Amino acid sequence: MGTCKEHRYKYFIAILMIFIITIVNSFAQLSPGDLALPHSHLEGLSNCTECHTLGEKISDGKCLACHTHLDQRIKQDKGYHASAEVKNKACVSCHSDHHGLKFDMINFDKTSFNHDLTGYLLEGKHGKVECKECHKADFVSNTELRNKKRTFLGLQTSCLSCHDDYHQKTLSNDCSNCHDFTAFKPASHFDHQNTKYPLKGKHSEVSCKECHKISLEDNIKFQKFTGLNYQKCTDCHLDIHENKFGQNCTECHSETSFFVIKNKSKFDHNSTDYPLEGAHQTVKCEKCHPGKLTTPVKHNYCTDCHQDYHTGDFKDMIPKSDCKDCHTVQRFSGSLYTLTDHQDSDFPLKGAHQATPCFICHQKNDKWVFSDLGKKCSNCHEDIHAEFMDQKYYPDQTCESCHSELRWDEIKFDHDKTDFELQGAHQSASCRSCHFHESEEGKSIQKFNKLGTLCTECHQDIHQNQFADSYNTCSACHNTNKWKPNDFNHDSTRFSLDGKHINLECKECHETKYVDNIGYTYFKTERIKCEDCH
Repeated sequence: MGTCKEHRYKYFIAILMIFIITIVNSFAQLSPGDLALPHSHLEGLSNCTECHTLGEKISDGKCLACHTHLDQRIKQDKGYHASAEVKNKACVSCHSDHHGLKFDMINFDKTSFNHDLTGYLLEGKHGKVECKECHKADFVSNTELRNKKRTFLGLQTSCLSCHDDYHQKTLSNDCSNCHDFTAFKPASHFDHQNTKYPLKGKHSEVSCKECHKISLEDNIKFQKFTGLNYQKCTDCHLDIHENKFGQNCTECHSETSFFVIKNKSKFDHNSTDYPLEGAHQTVKCEKCHPGKLTTPVKHNYCTDCHQDYHTGDFKDMIPKSDCKDCHTVQRFSGSLYTLTDHQDSDFPLKGAHQATPCFICHQKNDKWVFSDLGKKCSNCHEDIHAEFMDQKYYPDQTCESCHSELRWDEIKFDHDKTDFELQGAHQSASCRSCHFHESEEGKSIQKFNKLGTLCTECHQDIHQNQFADSYNTCSACHNTNKWKPNDFNHDSTRFSLDGKHINLECKECHETKYVDNIGYTYFKTERIKCEDCH
């Protein structure tokens, strides 16, 4: 009896193992592959109907039954999945599965993705930010979504949902009242004239942080814009008179300039033998009066106070000359020496030289030079062609061979004198299109010698070297008039075009391939049978 029971037990175990193996083999035949990690908990035949409806395709309703937050957005007609581009698509058309545990079900081209379809336009700086800078758990308001490993839902559109409140709740929560999307600084939408303290005079030129100091509160940078005292000048400014004249600075000074004295009864410099004019009116008293204000100051010549900027150049020529012979007290820059005066010199100014500031030619090593400058172009201008052009085209570095003094980029050069005659579209190309190069040191140069004449020496081979063994030059299909290959005859290939084929675009038959993420049309195809395309 014991032996009989033992045989029946072993028989039962064998039948059970055969049943299990049959089930496993059946599942392996039914399942096209492992589920991706987010769906891996649904592995097994008993879970198929969680996503699939028997006898039908995958149900969008079952997808949205799990993805409730997305379902709610679609019903509210919000977000990317509610846009016209996506709304009528099946979920599985973009988010397929059964491609393995590591398969990324949310995969799209970030460079071509149209964020406008989400309902939030990326304006200004937002258009240049990496996706991960905004789409991260720290900014997700919904706790359930925040705990997910990856989500693009749950972000708010208010500025403070992503950015720190730099003003620590002292101003409106709507940052767009003052700022725009181009740059946080300056606050281009803010108008100080609408506040209780309109800015006048020099105050309108002061940077914000000069009055609105930046400080640290709870280890957070904070700029205070409210609660400032501004009733008196000394609330912000130091009283350099130590209260000898009271606290009402406006009795003598104005917001236009601290140095402009309004009240003539205080002190009128015009009553002295040196009335203040021009830029002298804005100079601090101690600049001219380093000691007591009543100490006499020499003022017969400008050099009594000012350093001789020309280090005696004019004194050697005209001993009694003074700065005022060429300059005014309004501003030192500029000169009374006119263009007419220069035309009587050894170098009359012509063309663009007439509009050139004096310092461009006369300032050398922080010193003004007015003699021995030379008259050749190369005396002042760097010869950028010295190593990159045959001397036969500009003998003795004569720039006028090609250029004029009216405009540097006005070229009078006959290209037909070279080994490369310009034809077709080459005639309208700018010189730098072909002759602009970068040296090994990274310096931009105009190279005119030792240039090749093959198309690919200037133009990129967009065919990725497909025809290197078939054609020597691009001219087999193209010409210099138009890039469109009008000269190409498809009948010269193994596949003559006839019937409906004649009107097809090239890309309909010739696939696009990619090298370093750059697409190009692949023409050297072996697909010439009907069944290759149809």
